[in-house]
Amino acid sequence: MDKSGWSKIPLIAFATVLLWLKTYIVYKTSFDIKIENWKQELILFINPLSFLMLIFGISLFMKKKNQTRLILISSFIISAVLYANVVFYRFFNDFLTVPVLFQTSNMSDLGSSVNELVNLVDLFYFADFIALAAIIKFMPQHIGYRQYSKVNRRTYFLIALALAFFNLGLVETERPQLLTRTFDREMLVKNIGTYNYHIYDIFLQSKSSAQRALADGSELADIDNYIRANHQQPNPDLFGIAKNKNVILISLESTQSFVINETVNGQEITPFLNDFIKESYYFNNFYHQTGQGKTSDSEFVVENSLYPLSRGAVFFTHSGNEYNATPDILNKIGYFTASLHANNKSFWNRDIMYKSLGYERFYSMPDYKISEENSIGWGMKDIDFFDQSVQHLKEMPEPFYAKFITLTNHFPFELGEEDSLIEPYTSDNKTVNNYFPTVRYTDEAIKLFIEKLKDEGLYEDSIIIIYGDHYGISENHNKAMGEFLGTEVTPFVSTQLQRVPLIIHIPGQQGKVIPTVSGQIDLKPTILHLLGVDTKEDFEFGADLLADDRLEFTVLRDGSFITKDYLYTRDTCYEKATGEPADVSACDPYMEKAKTELEYSDKIIYGDLLRFYEQDELQEINEE
Repeated sequence: MDKSGWSKIPLIAFATVLLWLKTYIVYKTSFDIKIENWKQELILFINPLSFLMLIFGISLFMKKKNQTRLILISSFIISAVLYANVVFYRFFNDFLTVPVLFQTSNMSDLGSSVNELVNLVDLFYFADFIALAAIIKFMPQHIGYRQYSKVNRRTYFLIALALAFFNLGLVETERPQLLTRTFDREMLVKNIGTYNYHIYDIFLQSKSSAQRALADGSELADIDNYIRANHQQPNPDLFGIAKNKNVILISLESTQSFVINETVNGQEITPFLNDFIKESYYFNNFYHQTGQGKTSDSEFVVENSLYPLSRGAVFFTHSGNEYNATPDILNKIGYFTASLHANNKSFWNRDIMYKSLGYERFYSMPDYKISEENSIGWGMKDIDFFDQSVQHLKEMPEPFYAKFITLTNHFPFELGEEDSLIEPYTSDNKTVNNYFPTVRYTDEAIKLFIEKLKDEGLYEDSIIIIYGDHYGISENHNKAMGEFLGTEVTPFVSTQLQRVPLIIHIPGQQGKVIPTVSGQIDLKPTILHLLGVDTKEDFEFGADLLADDRLEFTVLRDGSFITKDYLYTRDTCYEKATGEPADVSACDPYMEKAKTELEYSDKIIYGDLLRFYEQDELQEINEE
């Protein structure tokens, strides 16, 4: 062997150090990872190292040519994984999961959203790979190669494993039982690193796949007992008040409650909704409960009164499950059920999932006349969408249950000058600035739609439910949001920003603001009770929003929860009245309930447990 090789930099060391340092720089510049002390900073710094050493260490068993090839390919793939997380994080403020990676069929429809998130300087995320390839190609004399003995290899891997255990030891002192107690992906990345997090995620995906195969009906007994014990009786004065009425359900894309009764540049953001609220039930403490599935998650929660999954979208991962969704229930009592959305029918796997939910008809792109003139951003403008949809409503047999999904108020919030009814906000943040005109446009679309329902004689025979599907402004824009709100966006404020509008209009009923803490999971029993459908035997975690003495308690998908007096998020209990941290014991009574509901709902979905559900059989299980 050429002894001069000892004085050169080993390729494996060069590749490891470059990628390790790049990963740490990306942690600090591209992710908003909260660091509270020096130990957390040390954990963040060292957590990529053991993984990189183990991956690149495979090359120690190879000859020079294959060693070079493996290190280059590994460097590129790992960089690509890191970059994919960066792009995903820029909008969703979250990290990728295996189920999300299977949602690639959505990518062809993302269009301008992806273009907005990707830019030329992103080549930096592959800088180490480019430097490595250039040195191997043009300056090979600076790179050393050698054959490693068994002792050398054993020592190398022992060091890598020692670093991994040192990392885990530090983590245990900072966050005991991390892998079993957290719903927070940021916490996982901060402590075990992006790459180890993905390995853990693959393990979770394998585990969830096995759950269905191993599940049996006996698991439903405890869940059934919990749901029965927490069942909320409907308000007797309102139960069945809308019997045989049409149901028009409108999902407002990316609309948060902070725009309601608010102005920008001296102009109302939602003038029509502000007026419509006065003749409707308005819930001003209503929260979205979505996870990575965003709009599809909100559909899932609303239709099933089950929580979405913490990883991926149920619409993709469990579209073949048995459900007891609102459309299926209403089909059985003579309703015609339809969803209307002027988008590709396969987006979010809707064409498959809607069959499992019981929808009789899905009005998608082929059912609309879509052109360049009536489209922007993600597709058909909301005004044209509602205008053409009225004809579909007129052709439906009554009573009908029709869900509308709007589109214009979607990131990156594009709107032509001819459709802008208010001026953008003026900050240094383009996303926040453009959000308000698109919200205003959708408000106008709803106004014109309601007017047309009145003209066509559909208004008085319908209950109209309007709700926000998920947040529009992520935590990546907290600085500009703080400027608009006039306050710092703390974790408490950020959780409060997860409130979305809920308006329920019932013909003949007076308007009323209802401040009860609630969430999307409560919509199913509320709608069914208004229609006179008993939900006592249903598997659902929500409670009628109009019930007397309902428990004010709502769980978000990340494990945060809100009660009448307290808000719990990111391991901190806050007093709602002040927004200041409170003694955690004040939130203790609700922690187990929050955890139980999320775990029970996950069991139902992962195990496809509702396929076993027959009331008589379940009764026998409970008696045993």
